[in-house]
Amino acid sequence: MRKLVHLASWFLGAKFLGRQAPLQTVLFINNQCNLACRHCNIYRRDSHLTKSYETIREELAYAHSLGSRFVDFEGGEPMLWRDGTHDLNSLIRLAKSVGFYSATVTTNAQLPFQGCEADSIWVSLDGAAGGHDLIRGEGAFERLVKNIAECGHPRLSVNMVINRLNYGEVRGTIEFAAANPRIKSISLNFHTPFPGTEELFLDWETRRRVIDEIIELKKSGLPIMNSVSGLNLMKGEDYVKRCWVTNFIMPDGSRFPECQGKSAGVCDRCGFCMAGEMHSVFSFKPDTILAGLKLRMG
Repeated sequence: MRKLVHLASWFLGAKFLGRQAPLQTVLFINNQCNLACRHCNIYRRDSHLTKSYETIREELAYAHSLGSRFVDFEGGEPMLWRDGTHDLNSLIRLAKSVGFYSATVTTNAQLPFQGCEADSIWVSLDGAAGGHDLIRGEGAFERLVKNIAECGHPRLSVNMVINRLNYGEVRGTIEFAAANPRIKSISLNFHTPFPGTEELFLDWETRRRVIDEIIELKKSGLPIMNSVSGLNLMKGEDYVKRCWVTNFIMPDGSRFPECQGKSAGVCDRCGFCMAGEMHSVFSFKPDTILAGLKLRMG
């Protein structure tokens, strides 16, 4: 009930009073990773950052003070995080003690994660055939499948970022997720061409065809989290983006009130489907509102 009241209050304040308080926080706890993905520059860096437990406590308190009540722990690879006797579950408990309603984790699923106490787990999945290994390295898909099968978490979903290399595997990846009893749903996004990754950007004509295919699969009953209204908006960029809905705290401690796409100058090629979803919520699209409530209240 507290979550529902907060969501209603947040929406009314944002829609009718112009308040721009974040609903959720993406908190990067390290930039250490165990893969070298083609869309990512982190593994090329000489220095690897891992935050202390106390630093993360301060950052959670800061995000909570802004109004955020949902936190997603990311990396690097968050399953690698340790600080003395503290592990990732320590951070999930810490977030709840600070006052967050839910804490989620986004992982590449290369390490076992049985016993993870996150309210939900997001696994990055870039293909169900060769696409995943093409992007993330040989053997990554096999390890992912094994660790998903063994995790036992009741609220595990996968996220596919569609790019020039894997767009032909969208249907197969969605069908794989639907057939896997451990996977609750799949979320689809498109590659946003941050500097150094421009070659992975999917041209607009192809993106529109892929979106039509996703909508067809969703209407057939497959467990796609994106709403039809939100997906249709992602065919172009002619809609208002409310990127302040999420604030970001980076591995080096930098704090951003919105997506870094704005400072990187890539908003005109945004592939983060949450942008379309939020516009549809503020436009009172019933299918998107229901999808959002399922995500936050499920």
